[in-house]
Amino acid sequence: MGDFASRKSSNSKLPPEVNRILYVRNLPFQITAEELYTIFGKYGAVYQIRLGDKHKDTKGTAFVVYEDIYDAKAAVDHLSGFNVGG
Repeated sequence: MGDFASRKSSNSKLPPEVNRILYVRNLPFQITAEELYTIFGKYGAVYQIRLGDKHKDTKGTAFVVYEDIYDAKAAVDHLSGFNVGG
């Protein structure tokens, strides 16, 4: 995260599908927001985490909102396919 200024100053364009809001699925039903903050916070400042409702079809899912789009991209690059449950 120390290269934040260089990432923004370079005129590299991000693809349009890159967003600061990540949809995460296939999570263990018992995972907490604090555990997600620990996992996703390694890649930048997390603005908000919204867990799916434990009693509806959204259980096992979450939305992770980063403050910066570049941090969100770093999280996707590093955590895509990551096994949270072990």
